[in-house]
Amino acid sequence: QVQLVESGGGSVQAGGSLRLSCAASGRTYSTNCMAWFRQAPGKQREGVAAISTGGRTTYYDDSVKGRFTISRDNAKKTVYLQMNGLKPEDTAMYYCAVRGTSCTVRTPLSSYEYSDWGQGTQVTVSS
Repeated sequence: QVQLVESGGGSVQAGGSLRLSCAASGRTYSTNCMAWFRQAPGKQREGVAAISTGGRTTYYDDSVKGRFTISRDNAKKTVYLQMNGLKPEDTAMYYCAVRGTSCTVRTPLSSYEYSDWGQGTQVTVSS
């Protein structure tokens, strides 16, 4: 099992930026594809971005393309989500997740493919 701890959430005004971090520990040798998801009140959890083991391949939901950037530092066992140009509709709890398979197995941003999850960090964007 992999333990994940997110940090970096907070409250910002529209147009602002935040950088989320997710530190992994435990059976990290089993980590492969890592991703960020979010869930707003009353809505289903949705995939935001995913990144391959080596960090060379990234995947984004259309709603965040051009504004969010996912990256990872394998030496630090940490994945990041740089969020720029934040909008009120980005308000949600953001979760980090890992899977033991490649991002290319089935869908990169499907929550069903991910086995371990963090507790989440809240992002609130005001207009």
